[in-house]
Amino acid sequence: MNTKLKIDILPNQFLKKDGTFDKVQALKLCGKIAGICYDEEGFKHLENEPTIKTLKRVDMTVNNGHHSVYDHIYVNLNIQNIPKILAMIINNEHQYTTSEKSARYTIIKKKKNPAITKKEERLYNKWMGTFKFRIKAKYGNIYNDNKIQKLAQENARYLVTVFNSAQMIYTTSLRQINYLVSWMMEYIKNNKLNTEFDKKLKSAMTDFCIEVWEKNLLVEGLMRNEKNRGFSLFGQNLESEEQHFGNVYSCTYKGSLAYLAQAQRHRTLDYQMEWLNEKEYFIPPIIKDDDDLVGEWLYDMHTVKDVIPQGQLVKISEKGKYEDFILKCKERLCTAAQLEIMNQTKNILEQYKNELEKNNNELYNDILKYTNGARCTFPDFTCTSDCKFKEGKTLVRKI
Repeated sequence: MNTKLKIDILPNQFLKKDGTFDKVQALKLCGKIAGICYDEEGFKHLENEPTIKTLKRVDMTVNNGHHSVYDHIYVNLNIQNIPKILAMIINNEHQYTTSEKSARYTIIKKKKNPAITKKEERLYNKWMGTFKFRIKAKYGNIYNDNKIQKLAQENARYLVTVFNSAQMIYTTSLRQINYLVSWMMEYIKNNKLNTEFDKKLKSAMTDFCIEVWEKNLLVEGLMRNEKNRGFSLFGQNLESEEQHFGNVYSCTYKGSLAYLAQAQRHRTLDYQMEWLNEKEYFIPPIIKDDDDLVGEWLYDMHTVKDVIPQGQLVKISEKGKYEDFILKCKERLCTAAQLEIMNQTKNILEQYKNELEKNNNELYNDILKYTNGARCTFPDFTCTSDCKFKEGKTLVRKI
């Protein structure tokens, strides 16, 4: 079984028979599009212009930083065996669409995923059994065995490394894929940290860059990075950021890496993370009432600390507009949402409401509409699948 990071281009108008990208034809199209801003006769005229004129415009736009025309070309990539943390890094850049194989619904096995250790697999299976028992005992009248199995998997994956292999269909523009590779090359070159995490991440980035290069997707001029941009996921001194709640908001809190991977999918919001000075771990609420289980959970987490389990807590910065936070509430304040992100969204909502009230902000009357329970209680949301679960609707469920 091939477990190396691998990228294939899905069928599109620029896919050649050998599986590589037809860069010449794609650049020609962008060169014609670049002429739209001043051609009086429109695109039809540009379609039939001499090739040498088109290529001259390509050369000009690629090299003068006028790269927006290269966002007209989108590529659909089938990315296989990408470490979850690298998927998180590129997903934090807002120009993309992705569909990923979910660890919430997939049993993790070392045989299919050599990125995990035998110890992780053993602990994953051990805790999946514990979670199934605890969920069935508390919610067996609500959930069937299939749903309980999925919820147990969702919680057991907290013990599995953030380098766990993911599979994703990733769609972005020709410009953006070149930017991503250029930022990876800068990270590989300039990051001098020699921790196991950084070594693994740089290795994965190297594999990614090679795959994109082999697919003929790289354009030298699009990789120059004159603005000195880089990946947005990793922040610094997040603790010192000012907390603010108004028409825009900014807050920091602790959350697991698994939580962050879900939260960052709200692309209207901005997320950054920073490592904590001391390792801390998320504790699933379904076991919090049992001190012995909590102690066992934290011990087991500690034994896999070196692989950076997805349950490890990090400092998270979240920023955005009020209306976009309400949209997050309309997705995450629901029985179907993963519990950690539901609870964190509820906590921010409560903090937001209190700050608006304290500051006599006119948004206070608006936010009150969203503080009576799950999204099915919102006056401007229509639920099409009633869960009929009281603890879910009141946001006090434990799983």
